[in-house]
Amino acid sequence: MAEMAAGENNIIQTIKSYSRQLFGFIRSRVAETEDAEDILQDVWYQLSNQTAPEEIESMSGWLHRVARNKITDSYRKKKNERLDDYINEEEELSIENIFLSEAGNIEDKELQQLFWETLFDALEELPQNQREVFILNEMEDKTLQQIADMQGEKIKTVISRKHYAVQHLRKRLEDLYNEFMNY
Repeated sequence: MAEMAAGENNIIQTIKSYSRQLFGFIRSRVAETEDAEDILQDVWYQLSNQTAPEEIESMSGWLHRVARNKITDSYRKKKNERLDDYINEEEELSIENIFLSEAGNIEDKELQQLFWETLFDALEELPQNQREVFILNEMEDKTLQQIADMQGEKIKTVISRKHYAVQHLRKRLEDLYNEFMNY
């Protein structure tokens, strides 16, 4: 019983010590204060579920890593929600419908074919390690942590590779995206 009370006191002390700094870290990376508050609560919840929080070597590092993961999860969730915003109610057109479904008319087929050709050409331009991380994460739904474990790399290395791949692909696909949005 005394061990449990000591563990709770450690968590309470950790929250007191790191709340302001961690909230600032999260808030600088998300658009809405409410989202930052939700993410911070998720971090504290994850800490409270740790079986041995006293064994965490660097509490600050652990908290920031969990916060970054929660921010990434939040962006992924919002990205999926934003795809739905592009639906044209009359024609039910969306980026997802055009590029990922069977094309109905000639223009859709041509646009879809152009998208995939451009994407694969852009992927081929990437260094092999960046291309592999992007494909595993975006097309095969592997988490960045799973990829790091598979490749025997540090998570930061994998995140960096994904970041550079996304930057390159955004540049290469920007004109096509603009053309689609004016379609």
